[in-house]
Parts: sequence; C-alpha cells; structure tokens
Amino acid sequence: MSRLTRAQMQQRTRATVLAAARDEFIERGFRNAKIDAIAERAGLTRGGVYSNFPGKRALYFAVLAEDAERAPQPAHPESASTVSEALAAFARAWIARLPLATDPPHGPTRLGADLLPEVLADEQTRRPFAQLMKLNAILLGLALEQLPSPKTTNRLIGVAEAVLTTLHGASQLAAAAPGFLEPFTIVRACEQLAALDLPDAWPPAHLPHITPARPTDEPWSPPPALDAIRGTPAHLTDDGVVAILGLHRLAAAEEAVRAAPPAANVTAVLVTGAPDELAPLARLTIADLRACLRRAFLPSAWPRLQIVFDEHAIIHSAAGMPAISDATETAVHIRAGRIIARAEGYGACHAAASINHPTPTSEHGRLSRPATSPTSTCSGTL
Repeated sequence: MSRLTRAQMQQRTRATVLAAARDEFIERGFRNAKIDAIAERAGLTRGGVYSNFPGKRALYFAVLAEDAERAPQPAHPESASTVSEALAAFARAWIARLPLATDPPHGPTRLGADLLPEVLADEQTRRPFAQLMKLNAILLGLALEQLPSPKTTNRLIGVAEAVLTTLHGASQLAAAAPGFLEPFTIVRACEQLAALDLPDAWPPAHLPHITPARPTDEPWSPPPALDAIRGTPAHLTDDGVVAILGLHRLAAAEEAVRAAPPAANVTAVLVTGAPDELAPLARLTIADLRACLRRAFLPSAWPRLQIVFDEHAIIHSAAGMPAISDATETAVHIRAGRIIARAEGYGACHAAASINHPTPTSEHGRLSRPATSPTSTCSGTL
C-alpha cells in the first residue's frame, strides 16, 4: 500500500476534525461545544485542531458548509412555468429543511440554529454575509427572469430579495418559536410576491460613471474549476466576462450580467482576505440557495451567472492580479482564449462586460429580457 502524501494526510486530519466537530455541535449545541472535546473526539491535541481551523466559529461554518454541499440533489425538479409557480416550489424546498416542533433541542435538524447569531456577532462576518445575501437574490432573480411574469419590468431581483427576506424570517421563527409557523401560509405568501410591483428597472439611478476598461492582448490559462450552481466543470475559457470579486463587492456581479452580450459567459469568482472563516460561510450560503434552486427550476432556467470559489486566489493570479482583499473588484473580458480587456476597482464589472456592446434596453429604458437558452457556469473552491 502506497504511503499518503503530506497533502493527503492534512486532508484526512481535516476531515477527522470536521466529523468530530459535527458530532460535538449536534450533541451539545454550538454555544456549549468545546474545542478540547472536539480534539478528544478526533484523537488530536487542542493544537491539532487549531492547526486546521483558527477558531470554533470557523469550524462551525465549515461543518455547516460541508453538510449543505453534500445534501442530496433532487432527481426531478418541479417544472414551474411561471414566476409564481417557481416561487412556490422554491419556498416548499426551503420550508422542508426547517426543524419541526417535535425535533429535539439538539440534533441534526437544529445544527444551523446558531448561524445568524454568529454572523451578527462580528462586523467581519456581517458585511460579507449581507453581500452573499445580495448575490443569492441576484441568482434567484435571474432564474425568475427566464419565466413569464405579471410584472411591468423584466428585472426581478427586488422580488427575489422579498422572498429571501420572508424565508429567512421563517427560518428564525422556526428556531425561536417551534410550532408557530404554518408552512402552507409561508409558501402561499412567497407565491403571491410574484405580483409585487417594484420600481425595479435597470440600470438603477445610482449607477455611477464608469471608467472604460483598458484594451489588452494577453494569454488566458485559468486552472480547472467547478461550477457551484450546477456542480459541473466550469467553462472559464469561453468568450465572456470573468469578474473576480471580494466578499464586500458581490453585488457588482449583476453589472457584469446586465452589460455583457446575451450569449456571453459570465462568471463571478469569489475571493476573500479571510479564507479560513469567510470561505466556508460563502460556500454555505451559496449551497443553501442552490439546493432550493435545483428543486424549483429546470436546468434551462438556472441563472446565467456562474459562481467560482477561489480560496487561494489562483484564478485571480491567472488574470494578472496578485493582490486580493474583500474589497477586490477586477474583471477581464475573454475572447478566443485571450484577455482582450481588463478593469479594476469600482465599476470594473460593468466596464469589462460592456466593451463594444451597449446594454440593451426596451423603449421604456428597462433591461431587455435575456435569452432563455442555457449557458455554462463555473465555480471552484473559495
């Protein structure tokens, strides 16, 4: 039998710590869980745990992310044909994950009960989480926009935000007041939000003047990556836009989608300056959204936007940008396997996506409905 490499040993140890931590969190709850007890379960020293995770909260986020990413995917999603039907299906998928009043106070169904309290506990997690919620609304809204809608505008991000607000509130009440919720009522409420008429046109009034992207001609050889939405290999070399975004700039991904040509590949590569704690939080947030998307929408209606997790900024380096932070906003335009334009800083997504391509609008100034043909997606490890 061949000996394990150092990387394989580290991966095995990390998996052992995660399994021990999950058991500890289920049995004692996050608040009462102890690092010493996790180390004992894993057969390691306290230092052995800390060599893999900087603290209990980072370990908690990693356990939740792993559970969310390993959740079984539906074999046959609901074939919603309208926005209201899709929202009802999405809400049913969300509600089905919530703990029941009869569930024990500590157990697998209540493993995530301390997530939001921990997010709220620190500005370092609050601000990225707000942007992750915005990205989830963009993903849900883009999927909804592929379906017939009673709204007078084609942009449905505001409706998606209202739905996610409703469902996150339901999650908190399910944890704090078991038995209070009537699931059918929540599903019906989300279904009715399809008709919510919001001033939701694009571009928004606050979109500033954008400095044009710089033309260039550089090779583009990104590493392999996995699409976080579809769970398939990403197509990073396809013609389109690759936007590299820190966790404080995720809302800018919509600018790339709206400004890019209809058939262009659009990828958001997520990076962070605090990968040990914020990377699993990002993976968890996207995985939770993805699970409900897959139950509510056929693949042809999945969002056009691709999501890539780039924990070690390898893709960022391939784009010629060595430094990253949570405020990073860098975008490159890819054509025929080469970088033909790049932009950095505020507005980079819009600038790189819109080269030689004015944003299509209707006669009323609203964004034209995108084509409904499926596009490629991408994601890796944040």
